[in-house]
Amino acid sequence: MGGRVLSVASECVPLVKTGGLADVVGALPAALAPTGWDMRVLLPAYRALRPQARDWPVVWEEADLWGGPGRVLAGEVAGVPLLLLDAPHLYDREGGPYSGPTGEHPDNAIRFAALSWVAARIAREGLADWKPDVLHAHDWQAGFAPAYLAYHGNGGVKSVITIHNIAFQGWAPAHMLGVLRLPGHDFHADALEYYGGISSLKAALVTADWITTVSPSYAAELMRPEFGMGLQGVIAARGPVVSGILNGVDTGLWDPSKGDPAFDRKAMAGKAAARARLCEEFGLEVPGPLAIVVSRLTDQKGIDLLPGVIPEFILGGGGLIVLGSGDPGMEAAMRQLADSFPGRVAVRIGYDEGLSHRLFAGADAVLVPSRFEPCGLTQMYGLRYGTLPVVSQVGGLADTVIGASPATLAAGAATGVSFHPVDTLAFGQALAQLLELYRQPKLWAKLRANAMAHPVGWETSAAAYARLYERLTG
Repeated sequence: MGGRVLSVASECVPLVKTGGLADVVGALPAALAPTGWDMRVLLPAYRALRPQARDWPVVWEEADLWGGPGRVLAGEVAGVPLLLLDAPHLYDREGGPYSGPTGEHPDNAIRFAALSWVAARIAREGLADWKPDVLHAHDWQAGFAPAYLAYHGNGGVKSVITIHNIAFQGWAPAHMLGVLRLPGHDFHADALEYYGGISSLKAALVTADWITTVSPSYAAELMRPEFGMGLQGVIAARGPVVSGILNGVDTGLWDPSKGDPAFDRKAMAGKAAARARLCEEFGLEVPGPLAIVVSRLTDQKGIDLLPGVIPEFILGGGGLIVLGSGDPGMEAAMRQLADSFPGRVAVRIGYDEGLSHRLFAGADAVLVPSRFEPCGLTQMYGLRYGTLPVVSQVGGLADTVIGASPATLAAGAATGVSFHPVDTLAFGQALAQLLELYRQPKLWAKLRANAMAHPVGWETSAAAYARLYERLTG
């Protein structure tokens, strides 16, 4: 069937990225193209993006977009069809998408309301040569877009909101209701009101035609209070229009057969060479499995559990490299681990894309002990590179990794190690299991081959999105 989709978000690879949201938004247009769906991405023209769009044509304008003019420029970057919302008074600032040198931008509610407003207008009215059938909003930053369609006219366009991480909800005080161009008559608990204020994410959840999350398990979890973060009742009430579609990864970018050294599941010598290089780079000598953590260093990611389990893992022969940044206390705890186990633990605070690829190529296992995980890409990179994921059984981790158990090992299906509940005892037991699996070379080789054969690309996910769009548009 096919059709047209306007995707609206605050981040998009390769232009701007703070997390997995950007990877999804950047990957979907190309992934959907073979299904017949033409997707264009609307993104704010942040300061760093404006120079490359200087000569792009103007396809839409508004004289007063919350205090200044706004215009939309059309172009393409790295194969992604883009619409950039150029509103210098809102986006031409020092810093990242959400904060500057002194902290979070105080007018973020308005900045992203403007993005949503323009998205809704383009969806409703169309451009000169293009009008979408579906508006697909991502996370709280685009949450008002479905609401604006619902309250100001939808022009026959259907709307979808995808929750990438419900922990971020886009809150604004109640007195901004009129400023945000939302109707007072719907400021109540069953619609826009949220704990005395306004949540752009809740606004989307009560007005969108469909709600998706980035894994089936996360969709189910969000209806429970321990995961829904105050919005579980809203999501449960809309249960018939809630579904989970797993993310994929860019298998061209994350491809061990194109690395140096190269390898694949039928010729693994290159992985051993990559491991040796990695140990040399970090000055490590590890007789057992070399594990990595590539993550934000936060409680959500379960990083606080590492000091309680890594000493025993080291005693069993394992090693660890940590790449990430986040909570200062957790950064300090990771440095303390490295100080306590020189030659077996190394830490790099920050993020380095090239190093990330080298870590997945050379490591034996990747640790992902998240307390909640909407989808997760890290474990998928691990599968792709034969770097066995050790994961908590939550969200997308449960949907993508087949934990080693007597049944899955007997069936020859296991692709990693999983544990539950998310605590030090269970995590420690999972690492003990990892050590035992590593001591059985034939079984370890089978697990790696299974992992590398597991599909992690976008084909299945894109087909699921195409089916959803077709269902919405009849």
